[in-house]
Amino acid sequence: MSVCIITGSAGLIGSEAARYFADQGLHIVGIDNDMRKYFFGDEASTNWNRNSLQQDLGKSYEHHEIDIRDFFAIEKIFQKYKGDISLIIHTAAQPSHDWAAKEPFTDFTINANGTLNMLEATRQYAIKTPFIFTSSNKVYGDTPNHLPLIEQENRWEIDPSHAFAKGIDETMSIDHTMHSLFGASKVAADIMVQEYGRYFDMPTCCFRGGCLTGPSHSGTQLHGFLAYLMKCAATGEKYTVLGYKGKQVRDNIHSRDLIRAFDAILKAPRVAQVYNIGGGRQSNCSMMEAINLCEKISGKKMNWKYSESNRRGDHIWWVGDLTKFKSHYPNWDIKYNISSILQEIYESNSERWSKS
Repeated sequence: MSVCIITGSAGLIGSEAARYFADQGLHIVGIDNDMRKYFFGDEASTNWNRNSLQQDLGKSYEHHEIDIRDFFAIEKIFQKYKGDISLIIHTAAQPSHDWAAKEPFTDFTINANGTLNMLEATRQYAIKTPFIFTSSNKVYGDTPNHLPLIEQENRWEIDPSHAFAKGIDETMSIDHTMHSLFGASKVAADIMVQEYGRYFDMPTCCFRGGCLTGPSHSGTQLHGFLAYLMKCAATGEKYTVLGYKGKQVRDNIHSRDLIRAFDAILKAPRVAQVYNIGGGRQSNCSMMEAINLCEKISGKKMNWKYSESNRRGDHIWWVGDLTKFKSHYPNWDIKYNISSILQEIYESNSERWSKS
């Protein structure tokens, strides 16, 4: 039996990975204790997605409701499967800027200590198994805000003569910048994943994601902006745009495009790699552009307001450069753009939203 261990298995990326790799014939061992409900309230609970996985995947999916901060519980799973473990995908995290400042200890112990627990269990029981970590572009802090940005009608854009005009690559420094406490805890985890790779010669990989999105996202005000924005468009719930005149830009990658990148890693793993991953130049939008698309797809005028206060450490403009990953895995590319992502989010969730 070939086993894939996935933390955060009921979340957006974890559930997409569970379905994909179960379809490839792997036995999925999912680890998820619905901390998203604790972070963001009942509307953010991932139990609906867990139930869906268990129903759809049957015996191919095995769920463990444990906390990644509990090393002994994690270790028991690794001890059980040892040499059968073919892939480890670590997506469990506290994912919000704002929430991290409320409970710094909780944020850090989940993001940093939890990642260390997963790495050490992997080193002890599956040292040659590919270890994929969903890091964050927030490891760069607010350094992107110091790029030469030009204000356009509906977005900020970078000076076309700048070296990062095709997107920000992995050479950007992570030092001398405001990260937010969330960004700092992800930096700690990111560096540890790299170090285990280099020091112990383990096939580890950090994906520094822009906005990861898709129809399985339990989007809330504090995390998951495209899914939550479309939910507000569909239900009439008020949305608050935070700062930067609503022209802040994010690249967005569909969860399925990201999982295909995971599959590329599984088939040809490398040691201690770091990749900026996201929609790149193929799939990005400003807040105002996203609102316009949501209104067009839902056929409804959005109920939104503007606040001058942006989140501390937040990016004005982020578009990742995917060149490094594409050079290592030339058969991979983006399949979804912003319009197709939002259309699928709406079609997949509008009925569920209407009942909540």
